[in-house]
Amino acid sequence: MARNTSRQRAILGAIAVGGGLGGLARYGVAQLLPTLPGRFPVGTFVINAVGCALIGVLMVLITEVWSGHYLLRPFLGVGVLGGFTTFSTYAVEVRGLLRPGSALLAFGYLASAMACALLAVLLGVWFARWATRAARRPRRAGAP
Repeated sequence: MARNTSRQRAILGAIAVGGGLGGLARYGVAQLLPTLPGRFPVGTFVINAVGCALIGVLMVLITEVWSGHYLLRPFLGVGVLGGFTTFSTYAVEVRGLLRPGSALLAFGYLASAMACALLAVLLGVWFARWATRAARRPRRAGAP
């Protein structure tokens, strides 16, 4: 039982540290791409799209290519990328755009962000599988 508790603490610690790093990275991107009131939230859109693509890549690498240390997935997947992506900010921004005259923008953001996030995960998975297959292909003699 003590070993299991120690393992759980290590996992929670990895998630916490990763989440802090992911949150700092999100803050940095948000400073570079600030959301202006009544405008399309480009920063959050980019953050979630990039984060979802990286989640797709990471999950393929961890589940299909190599297993890695047991703390790698909680640290990177749940912690760093979970802290980097943000559903709560997305929801608040959609709510903020739901004003008279901005409803179309709100629903456009609502739909496009979800579609882009799903597409980004799929593209991340596809890219990781393509890259790992390409890396495993035998090279011909004399080929670069």
